[in-house]
Amino acid sequence: MADQPAAIDAAALDRWVRAFAAAVAEHEEELTRLDSAIGDADHGANMARGMKAVVAKLDDAAPAGPAALLKQAGMTLVSTVGGASGPLYGTFFLRMAAAAGDVDALDQAGFAEALRAGVEGVVARGKAEAGDKTMYDALAPALDALDAALGGEDTSGALHAAADAAAQGRDATTPMQARKGRASYLGERSVGHQDPGATSAALLLQAAADTLG
Repeated sequence: MADQPAAIDAAALDRWVRAFAAAVAEHEEELTRLDSAIGDADHGANMARGMKAVVAKLDDAAPAGPAALLKQAGMTLVSTVGGASGPLYGTFFLRMAAAAGDVDALDQAGFAEALRAGVEGVVARGKAEAGDKTMYDALAPALDALDAALGGEDTSGALHAAADAAAQGRDATTPMQARKGRASYLGERSVGHQDPGATSAALLLQAAADTLG
């Protein structure tokens, strides 16, 4: 256990967002393939376009504080991404920004609180519950794992636990029947397909584990 967990400042969040953008670009075809089975076949393209725009904004002028950086990411996604993913991921980052507050850096607990606020924003906008076969099925177990690790692990260990839980949650969507979004129209035919939103959410948590420790 580390004596002093690493603080998460704007530079660290910049690395996280860029790593997520790179992961989305790398997995764009996979996300599109998954979404073609149970959705509009646009999740990969939409997320790739949105995250490319987020990185372009960071390249132009990276905000100085965590809240400003997260808000810029959220606003960019809302304005550039169509479908459900733009409003959902945009809300996620905007709620994180509001929870972060006017600080120069977030400690481990502060980041966990901001992350939970972001996920609560996703729930409020998408009205999803556990087992609905959505991104929430990856995000919720990640939050629980992060909370369980607080105080007993350094930041890297806690975030890797969260990323592992998100991956397990992603995999658990495959046998589920979708109850939200376009996939829900398929009824039982949605069973047997991994949810694209949960897949991109797992990428988000893995990027955090890779960069914020």
